[in-house]
Amino acid sequence: MSDTPTGVVDLLGVLAYAELTAFLRLAEDAASLAPSLTDRAALSDLAAVEHRHFRLLRDRLAEVGVDPEEAMAPFVDALDAWHAQTRPADWLEALVKAYVGTGISMDFYREAARRVDPGTAALVEEALADEGRSEFAVERVRAALKTDPKVSGRLALWARRLVGEALSQAHRVAAVRPALAALLVEAGDGEDLPEIGRMFARLTEAHGKRMAALGLTPGP
Repeated sequence: MSDTPTGVVDLLGVLAYAELTAFLRLAEDAASLAPSLTDRAALSDLAAVEHRHFRLLRDRLAEVGVDPEEAMAPFVDALDAWHAQTRPADWLEALVKAYVGTGISMDFYREAARRVDPGTAALVEEALADEGRSEFAVERVRAALKTDPKVSGRLALWARRLVGEALSQAHRVAAVRPALAALLVEAGDGEDLPEIGRMFARLTEAHGKRMAALGLTPGP
């Protein structure tokens, strides 16, 4: 039996499944939505990166004596539901999802990693490394907006929906995995509400920067 804290196992498990599903969704989008072979190849490369990150997390779970499938299982329903509810309708929506939707989800994992041991924190940071995803999405979305500025409103609404669904997903996960939720906010010190406020301020700031990079407005 592993002596790794439950919260750490949960963090590695949810992140492993997030990376696995990111790989599958990017590969699917590359095959079905990419407008050119160049784009298909580039998105496939990004999918391969996500799969490599998944393997890092899977292997760490195995190293600490945890069955990776068991560690991921509690998060399957929530993450699958998020992907089902945010299935992109076209190439631009897929890019915004890969950048904005995935970005805010990854920010939550970074927040949780602030309170784990240095080795786990370093692994999480490696697994969350961007490795070209942002540059790829920003370049193509900005080019599309330059060609047709009218799509900006639709994409901004799509981005807000992605963030709303991501926040709902995070709440669902936290509700059923209290050890993981405890990594986000230290309990019992009387500082929960201020810390929650600071965390959401950091998430909002990061989201605003992503929207600005795309050339979209964050909205209310």
